[in-house]
Amino acid sequence: MILGAAGIGLFQAFRGRKDNSSAEFLLGGRQMTAVPVAMSLTASFMSGITVIGTPAEAYRYGTAFWLFAFAYAIMSSITAEIFVPLFYRLGITSTYEYLELRFNKLIRVIGTTMYIVQTALYTGMVIYAPALALNQITGLDLWGVLVATGTVCIIYCTLGGLKAVIWTDVFQMVIMLAGFVAVIARGAVLQGGLGKIWEDNYNGGRLDAFSFDPDPLKRHSFWTIVVGGSLMWVSMYAINQSQVQRYISCKTMTHAKMSLYVNMVGLWITVSLAMFSGLTMYSIYKDCDPLTNKDVGSSDQLLPYLVMDILAEFPGLPGLFVAAAYSGTLSTVSSSINALVAVTVEDFVKPMWPNLSEKKLSWINMSMSVVFGAVCIAMAAVASLMGSILQAALSVFGMISGPLLGLFLLGMFFRCANSIGSLTGLITGLIITLWVGIGAQVYPPLPIKTKPLPLSVSGCHVGDTNITTTVAAWTSTALPATDIVRPALADTWYSLSYLYFCPVAMLVTVTTGLIVSAITGGCKQEKINPEMFVMKEDLICFGCRRTDPENPATVLVEKVEPEQPHGLDNPQFTDIKPKLKDSDDTTKL
Repeated sequence: MILGAAGIGLFQAFRGRKDNSSAEFLLGGRQMTAVPVAMSLTASFMSGITVIGTPAEAYRYGTAFWLFAFAYAIMSSITAEIFVPLFYRLGITSTYEYLELRFNKLIRVIGTTMYIVQTALYTGMVIYAPALALNQITGLDLWGVLVATGTVCIIYCTLGGLKAVIWTDVFQMVIMLAGFVAVIARGAVLQGGLGKIWEDNYNGGRLDAFSFDPDPLKRHSFWTIVVGGSLMWVSMYAINQSQVQRYISCKTMTHAKMSLYVNMVGLWITVSLAMFSGLTMYSIYKDCDPLTNKDVGSSDQLLPYLVMDILAEFPGLPGLFVAAAYSGTLSTVSSSINALVAVTVEDFVKPMWPNLSEKKLSWINMSMSVVFGAVCIAMAAVASLMGSILQAALSVFGMISGPLLGLFLLGMFFRCANSIGSLTGLITGLIITLWVGIGAQVYPPLPIKTKPLPLSVSGCHVGDTNITTTVAAWTSTALPATDIVRPALADTWYSLSYLYFCPVAMLVTVTTGLIVSAITGGCKQEKINPEMFVMKEDLICFGCRRTDPENPATVLVEKVEPEQPHGLDNPQFTDIKPKLKDSDDTTKL
């Protein structure tokens, strides 16, 4: 699988050797089509942590996670109909270019810096977490695999650019789905069919997915997943550079929108296979839980343990699953490296040296790919020292997206929002979510809110005495947690469902931004290009464009589209700005 990914990168590098432009490297020349981009979007979502963690979620908590299918549909519609037309119309490469166009340079730099920090840290976690789980179950050398993973990503990201990333994602997506199918098929054979698996999970209480409890402290309910989960995924798909960079690489807006809707179907299929893998695992281990029995050290090791248990006798199938887990890792890491290069070059390098030749930019792009690949491997080494802080870092990744989403919404929908108010809102939202998120890690919610489902060891037959002792030890280590002195906020504010971190941050950012903007005079003194806002013709419209030749906005659209993909900070577009300011048509817009 690793050799195949590297081969795709080399092929794309050879195929595109005649065009070494920055646009070709970062955006595939803006000539991608909907289906491969959609599969790349789905593969980027399916990190190694997701491949291993989603089945464990079904095993421990049941099928409530399946409700994310609603969240994916809502996310895809909002992103396709609101964000895609705006970003595609402006022809940006870095998502954060918009922040400078709408507000100022400082806000753009802050937004880019937040993205770089969270992505580098998260990518290190994505490399390390599945590697650790597989190392402890399969015996694969941990650091050998870590370095190999990072090195292969560096090779094909450096040589092939975005096209290599997208096509390797397609390849890796097929392998991930094949890994899930292998687990489900073998489990069905062992248990006597899919119907028996479904029956076992029904009897074990795993199929009770719909809980309409409005309590915001409950970890997973219909409301936390559909409301909180939808906004969380909007923040991940609508403004996250790793995702935006893919759909703005499409050759038309129609392809860009369609890639998100096809991706939605891909997410449904992927999460369904992952959840059914977890249900299969419960059916097999319903009477002898490996977690309680201490056969594994954490829930992340459950699926690798199952694979080695039921597939070890079939040559190649355990390897298929290992390849599936590492496909998730490679797809996420390669997407992150490519996105980190894009924001660094567009937001820092080009503004500092605006007259760089395409040849120099090409070398900078490739050099930055190597640098960020090395940084991600280094962050994996840091993750190995973090222990329980690993989950805290993953939560922080989600929390940072909420304030950024609020910042973009302020710019796109509220003409009165100014730079001072928006910056104040961003900082306030970030402080609030870091407060609740770090508090939740220090004082985790009690089981009454997380509601893990019961597990049994009654069917374990490897020495009943040892099993009894193990269960007693497991119980005794769990009980003292309730005796720890917890502050007043621990069971209220700190117990807020993690899916509400993003909505809270977004609301705080937007509300604070509007209040401060009103106090500081709004945008009365600012002339804002109307292209910066969401327009009614953007909504539910495939390929709609304004064609009035007298309208200067049309000129802007025509010049910013595929031929010149670098946004308005590109020196080639400076001639547009006076036309927009001086034309009488601007006020009519």
